[in-house]
Amino acid sequence: MKFGYTITMVEGARVRLRGWQQAAVALGSAVGALVDPRRADLIAALGETTGKPAFERVLERMKRNPEGREILLDRPRVISSNVGHAWDLPANTFGAAYAKFMGSRNFSPDDRPPVRFMETDELAYVAMRAREVHDFWHTLFDLPTNLIGESALKVIEFEQMLLPMCFLSVIGGTARFNDKQRSLFYKHYFPWAVQAGMKSTDLMCVYYEKHFHEDLEVVRQRWGIIPAPSVQQ
Repeated sequence: MKFGYTITMVEGARVRLRGWQQAAVALGSAVGALVDPRRADLIAALGETTGKPAFERVLERMKRNPEGREILLDRPRVISSNVGHAWDLPANTFGAAYAKFMGSRNFSPDDRPPVRFMETDELAYVAMRAREVHDFWHTLFDLPTNLIGESALKVIEFEQMLLPMCFLSVIGGTARFNDKQRSLFYKHYFPWAVQAGMKSTDLMCVYYEKHFHEDLEVVRQRWGIIPAPSVQQ
């Protein structure tokens, strides 16, 4: 069974950049994202313009993994028309947990910005996939979407993909912490995230949509997921 749109939907907004243009976009995006971390478009542009080698490594890992190859063949998209059935699944399932995470925050899977600066169809899809599974990871690791939660997830994403943008996002996020947040992050969340990212399976090679119907705790155990510490923020 195949899910979603073809890669043409990913490549529609793509722009080819020369070397100096790529550097300029990366620098401008980095500065803009530090000023306003809510700008998902700037964070996405930073990830694309600095992340080609990392995405190439992820692509090769996916090609060597049976489930990763299936993802590359089907190219599923995490969009409402493909994941809407999660809202109808039993409460104990991974899909229902994802639906609860999204619904409680009034998030839509259709809100992710398009990939613009990847050179090939395959890399464009891998970059889009990395962007679209972000909320699956929030659900699995039971992380909030506040500054501490997002910074902790970026630590895991860096360990999983070695994207420079994730490292820069952790620096930018922690710089905005108040004293209490900084203490909580470095005492509890940072050491947990380092361990969680190292212990979990290769999360870019998981076909999440095919596991929606399974028990949340079962898939966590199978994929080596350690949920976030329960700490009063």
